[in-house]
Amino acid sequence: MSRRSVEITTDLILRAYRLGLFPMAETRRGERLFWLDPERRGVLPLEGFHLPRRLLRTVLSDTFQVTVDTDFAGTIAGCATPAPGREDTWINPQIERLFGELHQMGYAHSVEARQGGVLVGGLYGVALGGVFFGDSMFSFVTDASKVALVHLVARLRLGRFRLLDTQFVTAHLTQFGAREIPRPSYKIQLARAVEARATWLPSPDSDVLATEFRAIAGK
Repeated sequence: MSRRSVEITTDLILRAYRLGLFPMAETRRGERLFWLDPERRGVLPLEGFHLPRRLLRTVLSDTFQVTVDTDFAGTIAGCATPAPGREDTWINPQIERLFGELHQMGYAHSVEARQGGVLVGGLYGVALGGVFFGDSMFSFVTDASKVALVHLVARLRLGRFRLLDTQFVTAHLTQFGAREIPRPSYKIQLARAVEARATWLPSPDSDVLATEFRAIAGK
């Protein structure tokens, strides 16, 4: 007797995120999605984010033009693009379609970094309650994704988010204070944070943002 596969929809993804699960494809060309619920979960503390002085200067400069939710499709496509050390990706066309729909519904968001009008880095994820589930980031030039991440953290702090979920911890994220916590501890934090009230702030005042950047850096 064959099993019927469950259709993965935007509603199912949102319900899964609330329980701590997230979908991935095995490869860019993979046709099936599977659910992950890691034994150790990556989180990036919003109050313990480490912002180096050099990066703060870059964030405050005109090196990158940072926008939010202006090119979600381009951002997820950038995350799916092969790069040195990442010749394949877990983002297949189905992931792109589903998260594009979540963006249209107001749940999925992108932070974009441009130079001369060209998208050179960014990240995307899903906001639910007081949780931002970071899914992926990319960078075609030095510091582009880092600057996008700092902008994300500033907006989350200003919007009173409580949890930034990174799914896994990479060397790239460790430098900012990311850490792994056991699944039971994560689920406790998640249950509390996802019921909290928070506001996604796509365009806070530039002076308010600059003040928040300095506060994150402890300046």
